[in-house]
Amino acid sequence: MPFQPIVGVGSAADSDDDNISVACRDEMALLFSRHWISPTQRRVARYLIDHPLDGTFLSSVELAAKVGVSQATVTRLGTAMGYGGFSELQVKLRAIVHRPRSLRSSRHRNKFQAAIHAELRNLDVLDGWLEDSSTLSVLGRELAQSSPLLVVGVRLAAFLANYFSYCAAKIHPDIRLVTSGGSLSFDKISQGRQAGASWVLGFLVPRYPREVVTLLEYARNLGYKVAVVSDRAAEVPNYCYDLLLPVPVARRLVFDSHAAPLVLANLLLEAMSDADPARTLHRLEENERVAAERDVFLHGSA
Repeated sequence: MPFQPIVGVGSAADSDDDNISVACRDEMALLFSRHWISPTQRRVARYLIDHPLDGTFLSSVELAAKVGVSQATVTRLGTAMGYGGFSELQVKLRAIVHRPRSLRSSRHRNKFQAAIHAELRNLDVLDGWLEDSSTLSVLGRELAQSSPLLVVGVRLAAFLANYFSYCAAKIHPDIRLVTSGGSLSFDKISQGRQAGASWVLGFLVPRYPREVVTLLEYARNLGYKVAVVSDRAAEVPNYCYDLLLPVPVARRLVFDSHAAPLVLANLLLEAMSDADPARTLHRLEENERVAAERDVFLHGSA
């Protein structure tokens, strides 16, 4: 079965009850996201979010059978969330499902609320673009198969490249990160190609330094396929990419806000995970084994 993290906040989910609001599922997803839970526990969490009426009233044995995990996994989910067991977690989830809800007026928003709503609109645009998810799925498969996989992002975009690379390294055997210009970056691009890399993933937000455009053009000249995540599709020179993924950026504040590009980075990671679920699960479990063996994290956050 493919590895599937829990449903993110604001995502659409198939459900056995259409009367459960998106806000309800969002709140449940947010509750799970506040705690670290293992990949198998995330499968349980995802089922609970997708089927809130059914899942919150099943016994641990019944829920385990529905999801295809052990009863112990369901029980450990409750304790990982800070509860005495799964039954205590159920009480919390039932309260969320049956809580009366009202729509908050959109009037009199301050500038901080307006910035948040601008990001919500950006996510809605991204949601519309992904009604046809085939492009993302195909790209995820291509990125998963490219070994090494080069990831490029300089200046402000470096944070997206760093985030993507850090996560991708947990599910991909060879991620190579380029976050600066200069001759050493050209060397990394060249060495990656010599090692068998076929794809470069570039992040270009919110401005486009000439050095990164030159790097991506160089990569294409070497025979790479180049995918670019960008907020201004019309301004990215078409000679530096093969595939462009458009994503909006919010500009209401002094500094641009990048919620939608970060979400898209996560979706790309998900598509890569789906492309090779066996490798994904094996590498994630091995990462957790090594982290536990070395006692890397504080107790309870493993």
